[in-house]
Amino acid sequence: MRTIDWDDDRAAVRLIDQTRLPVEYEVVYCERVEELIEAIKELKVRGAPALGIAGALGVVLACKTATEGEEIERYLMKLKKARPTAVNLFYGIDRAYSAAKRGKTPEEKEKLALAEANRLIEEDIAVNRRIGDYGSELLEDGDVVLTHCNAGRLACVDWGTALGVIRTAISRGKHIEVIACETRPLNQGSRLTTWELMQDKIPVTLITDSMSAAVMREGMVNRVIVGADRVVKEGVINKIGTYMHAVLAKEHGIPFYVAAPTSSFDLEHGYEEIEIEERSPEELIYCGDTQIAPADVRVYNPAFDFTPFELIEALITEKGVFHTPIKLI
Repeated sequence: MRTIDWDDDRAAVRLIDQTRLPVEYEVVYCERVEELIEAIKELKVRGAPALGIAGALGVVLACKTATEGEEIERYLMKLKKARPTAVNLFYGIDRAYSAAKRGKTPEEKEKLALAEANRLIEEDIAVNRRIGDYGSELLEDGDVVLTHCNAGRLACVDWGTALGVIRTAISRGKHIEVIACETRPLNQGSRLTTWELMQDKIPVTLITDSMSAAVMREGMVNRVIVGADRVVKEGVINKIGTYMHAVLAKEHGIPFYVAAPTSSFDLEHGYEEIEIEERSPEELIYCGDTQIAPADVRVYNPAFDFTPFELIEALITEKGVFHTPIKLI
């Protein structure tokens, strides 16, 4: 099943509830914009490419609910604020709404928005496959790849970016193993990446985030591949902890790759111009329902960090592998 899609029978957004994994596989439906916004905020759907699709499908829901352009735009402003850092969310909303505005009636607007959202869905799958084609050439038979967070099919419609590179390499006969960092505090690596890879019978070993230096020093890693929530003019914004792995990879002479679609690129803006989402303190104070820190402790919990280009060996995109961002402009 696709991570996120449109359900014609229910006229709703259908998505895998990623907060339930790996214990329970559950599909939820969002029939209203407010429900989709909550699903995004609660990380039932997450990952830059998947958020792009969520944004586009959110336009469909807005057009289904509202009749006036101003009312639709109020819904879309709320939708954009759900996750402020990943540029794909804005990209998906803008593309679907640009299509919707060509319609003269509410029904035409909804139909045009859905057609554009479906185009984005098919594009996402094709783009991820191309990223896999280019990126797989960088992997050698026998490589062990370290990855952070989840940049697999659960972060996209299907296949994945960083994990898509690994899937493609394996499909071409290369033996690749993965070391997955847990990715605290919400454990997208341990909950989602390991689950995905085990579903596909891809060998994976789980480590804590703080073990990455040790496994690199011990020679247990040949490559590092991560995804990206936004590529800006000086580097890459991705899940918190990415910068740490990039510094360590540089120190140990290990190639550090970023796999991302060009829809994640925002080369007109610099890192300091981007709002870095800060998550709730409860994510660090609690593990599930168990309190693991003083309730009133001061907490700093940014969801993302910044990795400069000088720490990145190459960017893997659907347009090829780029060793310098200048060629992308």
